[in-house]
Amino acid sequence: MSALEPRDADIDADADVAATHSPGPRAAYDDTKGSVLDGDHRALSIGIVSVVLLIAFEATAVGTAMPVAARELNGVSVYAFAFSAYFTTSLFGMVLAGQWSDRRGPLGSLATGMTAFAAGLLLSGTAASMWMFILGRAVQGLGGGLVIVALYVVVSRAYAEHLRPAIMAAFAASWVVPSVVGPLAAGTITEHLGWRWVFVGIPALVVIPLALALPAIRRTASGPADPAAPVAPWDRRQIGLALAISAGAGLLQYAGQELRWLSLLPAAAGVALLVPAIRGLLPRGTVRAARGLPSVILLRGIAAGSFIAAESFVPLMLVTQRGLSVTLAGLSLAVGGLTWALGSWIQSRPWTEPYRERLVVLGMVLVALAIAAAPSVLIAAVPVWVVAAAWAVGCLGMGAVIASTSVLLMKLSPPEEAGANSAALQISDGLSNVLLLAAGGAAFAALGGGAVGHAVSSHAATGSHPAAFAAVFLPMAGVAAVGAWVATRLRTEPTRA
Repeated sequence: MSALEPRDADIDADADVAATHSPGPRAAYDDTKGSVLDGDHRALSIGIVSVVLLIAFEATAVGTAMPVAARELNGVSVYAFAFSAYFTTSLFGMVLAGQWSDRRGPLGSLATGMTAFAAGLLLSGTAASMWMFILGRAVQGLGGGLVIVALYVVVSRAYAEHLRPAIMAAFAASWVVPSVVGPLAAGTITEHLGWRWVFVGIPALVVIPLALALPAIRRTASGPADPAAPVAPWDRRQIGLALAISAGAGLLQYAGQELRWLSLLPAAAGVALLVPAIRGLLPRGTVRAARGLPSVILLRGIAAGSFIAAESFVPLMLVTQRGLSVTLAGLSLAVGGLTWALGSWIQSRPWTEPYRERLVVLGMVLVALAIAAAPSVLIAAVPVWVVAAAWAVGCLGMGAVIASTSVLLMKLSPPEEAGANSAALQISDGLSNVLLLAAGGAAFAALGGGAVGHAVSSHAATGSHPAAFAAVFLPMAGVAAVGAWVATRLRTEPTRA
């Protein structure tokens, strides 16, 4: 699996945003009949599930091809930036999509987002330099942010409440097959045709889901939620804060990769933008892990950021330090798709509800142990399958944690605050990804990580800079361990004996 886009459990969290929008005509009536594949919903269901399937395939495929792309573009030293650029711009895209969908319906946001998503892939696939490649990832992230929010507005409007769990389950299932097929297909294409074909080939597939989804969305979920109501103005303050948080995160990422005294200037500018934006977009008490909702939102960021920052370097570590092909390196993460779904399923069982907080603590412990175990393969005597086993355990924990934070968010949010709190959850997720990737990338570059790039094409393990990888994984394991403590503060009141 890759770190680029929201996965099955993340999709459950994004559904919280959609659930807060006013229902459309089909969701307004109380009807307990029908299914997501009946005559009224079949075309729409197939169309939007196809969009998710494409995003899932792209996520897993691009992650597999990334080490070779970074090496050929002489950009291994800024490897983390290729991942965090996506998250940086998606933060802005999500806020923009929410307002766009409320004012005009999700159709425009979805169509524009898919177009930007494809354009970003083409830009990266034809890039002549690493910074052009990263620009393509940024354009793609903007499109991804527009798409993911619009999809769940569609679900909230076009499906009655009793049908939404089924379509969400279909979204989650859409990630399982790409988790296995994506790395294999991308690795084969990369080794025989070149990494660029992974990027430039995927946009051609965009036409199919759009052709299926857009006409159905136009019939069922287009236009404002309440056509008779006046169109609400754009919330310029929220858009400004979203732009500030994206720009600030990007400046910090740039400063962390450059590692020069002059980098203190963009770092200071990034902090100056981030601090007021975080205060304006996240609930009070989030940074200090106040009990209840603030800790739920903080935990979401800690879990997603630490895991994704570590996962981004797994294929590169296996290729450069243990000599695996890009195909095998990508497949080492494939089983995680199944265990992530299993973790999500376990937390959804009724018998787990009284123990949800304990389940989240256990999940974070599994995540911390998995991240800490992964760099053990830097020791030649440790078999490489240890990474696959560790990541399967970590994904099991993540499946339980990420889905549970979504459940707890809605449980702790009054109806009139559910929208703002759902947005805060996504911002915590995306911002933590950017910041921890920046920190990990800076540590990797500072310890000579860029020098491992020549091993990517030769499949020859260098073994010369294991400390650069250890400097990414071990601190992230520590961050995940802190998350286990934050998970003890999810209840509004501490549990009494």
